[in-house]
Amino acid sequence: MAKQLTIFLENRPGRLSAVAKSLIDNNIDIRAFTIQDRGDYGLVKLIVNNPSQAYLALANLGCACALKDIIAISIPDKIGNFELLTSALAQNNINVKDAYGFVLQTNLKGVCCLEIEESKAADAQKVIQAAGFTILKDDELYNL
Repeated sequence: MAKQLTIFLENRPGRLSAVAKSLIDNNIDIRAFTIQDRGDYGLVKLIVNNPSQAYLALANLGCACALKDIIAISIPDKIGNFELLTSALAQNNINVKDAYGFVLQTNLKGVCCLEIEESKAADAQKVIQAAGFTILKDDELYNL
């Protein structure tokens, strides 16, 4: 299962730059990111080419971070596909805890990254595939 790196980071100038520098120094490539403001702190979520190495690098920097399992889904960029995906999950009583997505312009494919309750992850993968979507292998996501 693909991994997302989640970093709990103090919300002040220079902290993101320190994270970025640490990743560069460890030859880590950021494939996607989100940042959520939480007042004095923020949550930075990263998809990187080497999640385990990135985790070690940032832990050595003193960052509070965690690797979380996600399901990365390839979705054709077409109106209604997100509804099709979320309906299939809802009909099978699978809750999405967190999600984000992006579109790859070169092939008009979207990527949706979902965090699912651990006890439902295997069921979610079956539901997603039964709905006609492709789950990306870890290296496919990390090397987009």
